[in-house]
Amino acid sequence: MIFSEKWIREWVDPALDTQQLIEQLTMAGLEVDASGPVANAFTGIVVGEVKTVEKHPDADKLSICQVSDGKADFQVVCGAPNVRAGLKVPFATIGAEILTPDSDKVFRIKNAKLRGVESNGMLCSTEELGIADSADGLMELPADAPVGEDIRNYLNLNDTSIELDLTPNRGDCLGIEGLAREIAGLNKMAAKHPQVGVVAATINDTFDIAITARDQCPRYLGRVIRNINPDAETPLWMREKLRRCGLRSIDPVVDVTNFVLIELGQPMHAFDLAKLKGSIDVRLAQEGEKITLLDGKEIALNGNTLVIADDQRAVAMAGIMGGLDTAVTTGTRDVFLECAFFSPLAIAGRARAYGMHTDASHRYERGVDFNLQQKATERATRLLLDIVGGEAGPIIEALGNLPEAKQVTLEYASVARFLGVEIEQSQIREILTGLGFGLTDCSDKGITVSVPSFRFDVEIEADLIEELARVYGYNNVPLGRGFSKQSLKSQPEAVTPLARLKQHLVSLGYQEAITYSFIDPTLSEKVCGSSSEAIVLQNPISSDMSTMRSSILPGLLSTLQYNENRQQERVRLFEAGQVFRAEQDSIKQPAMIAGLISGRKLPDNWSNNKEIYDFFDVKGDIESLLDFSRGGNDFCFQPGSHPSFHSGQCAEVVRSGRLVGYVGALHPGLQRDLGLDSTVFMFELELEAIYPRTMPCATVLSRFPEVSRDLAILINNETPAADILAVVYENAGEYLSSLRIFDVYQGDAIEKGKKSIALGLTWQHPSRTLNDDEINSIIINCIKALEEQFNASLRN
Repeated sequence: MIFSEKWIREWVDPALDTQQLIEQLTMAGLEVDASGPVANAFTGIVVGEVKTVEKHPDADKLSICQVSDGKADFQVVCGAPNVRAGLKVPFATIGAEILTPDSDKVFRIKNAKLRGVESNGMLCSTEELGIADSADGLMELPADAPVGEDIRNYLNLNDTSIELDLTPNRGDCLGIEGLAREIAGLNKMAAKHPQVGVVAATINDTFDIAITARDQCPRYLGRVIRNINPDAETPLWMREKLRRCGLRSIDPVVDVTNFVLIELGQPMHAFDLAKLKGSIDVRLAQEGEKITLLDGKEIALNGNTLVIADDQRAVAMAGIMGGLDTAVTTGTRDVFLECAFFSPLAIAGRARAYGMHTDASHRYERGVDFNLQQKATERATRLLLDIVGGEAGPIIEALGNLPEAKQVTLEYASVARFLGVEIEQSQIREILTGLGFGLTDCSDKGITVSVPSFRFDVEIEADLIEELARVYGYNNVPLGRGFSKQSLKSQPEAVTPLARLKQHLVSLGYQEAITYSFIDPTLSEKVCGSSSEAIVLQNPISSDMSTMRSSILPGLLSTLQYNENRQQERVRLFEAGQVFRAEQDSIKQPAMIAGLISGRKLPDNWSNNKEIYDFFDVKGDIESLLDFSRGGNDFCFQPGSHPSFHSGQCAEVVRSGRLVGYVGALHPGLQRDLGLDSTVFMFELELEAIYPRTMPCATVLSRFPEVSRDLAILINNETPAADILAVVYENAGEYLSSLRIFDVYQGDAIEKGKKSIALGLTWQHPSRTLNDDEINSIIINCIKALEEQFNASLRN
């Protein structure tokens, strides 16, 4: 929201300078994002009148003009194509100075010769004045502009444009009236609202209106205005007010609707009446119905999009943009003026779903006063009749399901309890009534107020307390040590804290990333496979952030891509967070932890080698992470497949028979699509499977010696080590205290397709020494089991 300081001061003029006003708005929650003058700094520029124009004898594109400043005539050489006798323009006299904001240099006007002809001054465009970034010709002033008057005074250029970054709940401040009401409430003043009288109908012409979508459109007003003057021009004062609020002048009819938009915060639209067929119906679009908008784009509408339609087709996207087929043009003589209240939920996200964002949708999404339409229609009618003339018919109104009036009760004791400061009861009432709340009931314990129709964000007592805090001043609320009993949250020992898991990954050299939960649907489908689980947002930030992530990996891969594009050759990232998956009629939100590694194992250094990461590096990191659960044999790795992983380098992580995650290399095709140079290894695990851990228990240390044996076997190359260890664990007896693989050999001495695995086994009895016969019996059992399960043989 950009507004002109002078315009707002026409409504309410507190005893504050510009900087104080900016600070007050910011501290009240209406953050000022930027501010600046509405024109360049200059002196010596007045209203001039071109008396005569002659062609330059030596230049086709130059003209020799006689220009009056009201006191004398001056010869000026000008190259503007629109210079002509009788034109009134800004005239920079000799000695005038112009300072542009982009430069500290002052441009001074001096006597000069242009192609041999003396020039005493300069005729100015809007670009020289700093009113526009560029211009095709001179700035043309109204015929009644007083010659010789300082142009800064004539155009009221001692003004500041202020840009607000409003939060979505403050749609009521997206207009001069709402902003003036807020400033008046902050300064305990009364705003001066311009009188908007009823414009009596001079003709009986109407255009029928019906509302089919009654919940989406609770109120719709229309008015016919005939015989407007197509040659009329928007007055300078209106063009300037629009410019200083960030809008350009288009034509008188559009400018009036834009003026009401900025002044009252009410979007409006004008149709060419001759192009409408039959009657108006506010309805939902038919799936695939097409419309060509004012910007020339043809779009196919979704079935949840609200449209304004006549008897033949949709003529506008309600609350977003009008259609080109019924737009007002230079040939328009009769207009149908539309003013409506659309439910915020009916408009929210619809514009973004089509890659659009308009001033109208910005306001309707946040909520427009549903009692403002009559006033806005009368205001627009009066302005149109004053500027383009014509005859107005009566206002026609159609109603749907209007919102119900709300009342909220505030207990005085709650104010002190939540804010920590005592505010006088009379001051509480004064603040709330100053902000537009109606006092409906009052007692010693509290008050009940009616919520004004322009405040969609006030529903409970806490909302009223927030209003009090804003106006009372956050700086006036004293610091305190808190208002509630503080207690430490218990942390069960049987659950591994997430912070501990994160710390461990950081100790392994990973860096934590935080990515958006909203991701590109194309990337989501590539990484996660079928989009059946994908949840598409109805109100996305943008088209490339329109899907809720069903995996953390897309965000991490995008982060890796960003880093590689900036010459980061060694990357180790992880992230923990929720993912979102549609399952039947519900949405599951499991917590996951994911990570990836890419590039060299060690940083560049003269003493480090240049070895790159492989599958076993990331697998080792996961194993050390899983050790926190003390699950031991609960976890295992087995061959798996996943759309985003390399088909030959992907393993499923299983705990007690349940799939809990994946680890492996990024699929080569996806690596090419993302433009990644290095091979990427990644993992993703369910946190719920890692959190539980086996509690340690103390036992008496055995006083008897350990017994160790080594066992070397020949086995098929494809047999997983985990399966071998599982069989040995099962047959090695209850006193086995340690089992490890300490050697793997493949070579000429081994049959092709086989490998030699050396196992180290250790036993210890708690109450006696194990003898050789017992150990030999166990070894024989293990060898038999391995022979039966894997056709293994003992290596001599």
